[in-house]
Amino acid sequence: MSTSGTGRGPPAGIPTLTEVVHWPAQVPAVPVPLPTEVAAAVALPLPAAGGAPAGRAALAAPPSVSAPAPQINQAELTQNVLADLQRQIDLMLEVRLREALAPVLARAADALIRDARKELTSALRDAVARSVAQELARREDH
Repeated sequence: MSTSGTGRGPPAGIPTLTEVVHWPAQVPAVPVPLPTEVAAAVALPLPAAGGAPAGRAALAAPPSVSAPAPQINQAELTQNVLADLQRQIDLMLEVRLREALAPVLARAADALIRDARKELTSALRDAVARSVAQELARREDH
């Protein structure tokens, strides 16, 4: 009863963790500056509307303006990654629980319906038997 097609792995569109990352015991909350190459790449102009770069010179040479490199707050980055991971885990857990619980709940519902029918049949027979006995007793008295 798997909804993922093959029965293995998460449904399509849900990324999976494929690499184990070992974090240090305590992550410092000190902002880390980006390397100069990364800061230069971030500052490059976006491609023009036709999809071609705005200019080859912009790609070859770093910007002449000396802007301070953006800083990465490691604690904020960690919180963002953990929040994203939590959403993915919640979604995956919900899908897996639905797959695992659907047949169990279906069997439980079937058993409950069978038991309720037996009880209802028994109660209905008792009620009809009492009504017939009362009607016969009333007819004998007249």
